[in-house]
Amino acid sequence: MRTAFLESQLIAALAREHNVSRGALRTAVEDLLPEHVAATEKTPAPELPVTLDMPGKVADFLRSSGLDDVERAALDQGVTVRRCQGYTLRVSAVPAVHRQLLARCQPLDGGQGLPAGPAQRKARREYANRVSALNP
Repeated sequence: MRTAFLESQLIAALAREHNVSRGALRTAVEDLLPEHVAATEKTPAPELPVTLDMPGKVADFLRSSGLDDVERAALDQGVTVRRCQGYTLRVSAVPAVHRQLLARCQPLDGGQGLPAGPAQRKARREYANRVSALNP
């Protein structure tokens, strides 16, 4: 069983071959090869891109501020959706990039000595609500 697991045979196939449950087989592998299981558990799963609608007022503010390459690429690849008087930018990026963009538009809350109108504050709040709905 050890050699089959080390040769990357699937646990489900091993369980069928030995007529045992997959859970029992996983437990046996953890007991027999703890260093192998620990190495696979330490690698985090990559974050998948999430598409969020960013209000145009937030996008305009971010484009005028100093963004890093990843953030600028996410904004540049966004799809513009026209609305009545403004627009929404549909941005696909991993949640970490959305959180970075949200942190960069913090001045739209009206703090830090920069003037922000009610529409800008509302736009930032809407984007903040969408970003906070993502799983951490």
